[in-house]
Amino acid sequence: MAARQKILIDCDPGHDDAVAILFAARHMDLVGVTSVHGNNSLENTTRNALAVVEMGKLDVPVAKGCAEPLAQEPVGIAAMHGKSGLDGAEIAEPTRRVIDTHAVDFIIAMAEQHKEELILATIGPETNIAMALRREPRLKNWIREITVMGGSTTLGNITPVAEFNIFADVEAAWAVYESGIPLRMVGYNVTRQTGFDQGDIDRMRGSGKKVAGVLADLMAFYLEKQRQGYGLTVAPMHDVCAIVPYVDDSLIDYLHTSARIELNGTYTRGMTVCDLRNLKSVAATNMRNATAPNALVAVNARSRALIDRVVDTLLTYD
Repeated sequence: MAARQKILIDCDPGHDDAVAILFAARHMDLVGVTSVHGNNSLENTTRNALAVVEMGKLDVPVAKGCAEPLAQEPVGIAAMHGKSGLDGAEIAEPTRRVIDTHAVDFIIAMAEQHKEELILATIGPETNIAMALRREPRLKNWIREITVMGGSTTLGNITPVAEFNIFADVEAAWAVYESGIPLRMVGYNVTRQTGFDQGDIDRMRGSGKKVAGVLADLMAFYLEKQRQGYGLTVAPMHDVCAIVPYVDDSLIDYLHTSARIELNGTYTRGMTVCDLRNLKSVAATNMRNATAPNALVAVNARSRALIDRVVDTLLTYD
């Protein structure tokens, strides 16, 4: 039997972050969870991470990370997730505590310990990752791959063209995308179509299992927020889409291409500029602004099969 792939999740829980943590823990060797500002304050995202780990009875360290972006002003909380960042269910205050090590140092330590094996999943703003790259340049050679839930090949959610995780710390995202570490990006264009519908929520609620019941309540809240905000009929599971390809690589299609972060545009700051032109010869076609491929960019998902796989996994708890 092949060894389970090692993964560290850097996150800002968040309803979909919670699902990503629980999914990863069932299928991969989850070596740690690190918290960051984003969907809510650092205090709340850290508490939520601890609560999810405790709910899943996971023997996984949680490290507290950066409370604000590298350079820009904070964007404020994401209303879709409610006041706490994880509204919709009664979740007990966690009894677990974070480890003494800061998330930035923990990321570096895990990457050094698991050289060329560790997958780093960044499913919130990328502040911790950018800080780790600045502090330890050798990190570029230690990490096997960074999988990003962020950006979009088409529309955004926080602005018409920018996705929340990237926009919440644009300079940090730029540092990660330009790092030279192999990247796998699944963006809002794919993830907004990939989520729990009412049938999935009813299935979890009707299972009689405690964890699934809590998740059903959380997702019912999140689904209603998505209906109100965007008219969606699913509660998008953005973050788990960054984990799924390591469990089943048939569920999301990727294109190896250039993905770059726009820093300065008046209307486009935070946009992920993904080159989907499929250029064969830049010189022959006289095309402009072609840059070297640096990422696998998600272009399509088999959403129903993916969500079924996720629900099946969540039902294994309790």
